Amino acid sequence: MNHFIYAADLFGTVVFAISGALAAGRLRMDPFGVLVLAGVTAVGGGTVRDAILGATPVFWITDPTYIWLIAITAALVMLLVRCPRRLSGKWFQVADAFGLAVFTVIGVQKALRFGVDPVIAVMMGTMTGVMGGMIRDLLCREVPLVLRTEIYATACIVGGAIYTCALALELALVPAALLAMSGTLLLRLIGIFTGLSLPAFALDHPKP
Repeated sequence: MNHFIYAADLFGTVVFAISGALAAGRLRMDPFGVLVLAGVTAVGGGTVRDAILGATPVFWITDPTYIWLIAITAALVMLLVRCPRRLSGKWFQVADAFGLAVFTVIGVQKALRFGVDPVIAVMMGTMTGVMGGMIRDLLCREVPLVLRTEIYATACIVGGAIYTCALALELALVPAALLAMSGTLLLRLIGIFTGLSLPAFALDHPKP
């Protein structure tokens, strides 16, 4: 299980780093900007999670593999992707969706290892999935996806709930993780390709 979680974590790091690098390319940032945006997207959520749980030093300090992966991924995106603007639509969102699914389950799993309540674990999983993208969007001067009506944080919550429920039903850890990742990914992809979203809370301006 530890090998599976670690491999999934590295995969999610690469995917989120790609989404961050694509966002930087869309805004024509320099190489340092690409590296920064790839980094905060990839490890921002996990860093906040570890800080809250007291898991210090945070994971990427104890294992620099994450930093090397981010740097290599950012470099490859700059070298191989010639038209970032063309990839900033559905491709950008799909890459983000894969990272979201992986990081959500990893966040829940790590929180449960610290003995927190399952509800708190789901919150930590959601934070792991959305916080990096939230920081990325704020640096890009955009309204974060998690604050829009798109199915985003909701997918994390559903995936985290699936994982905790599967474990409560004594499903093996790897199948439970795969089931939860699939649920998160499926829900997010449905939102991307069908336009399904949550209802917006809109206050009408008072008439003069």
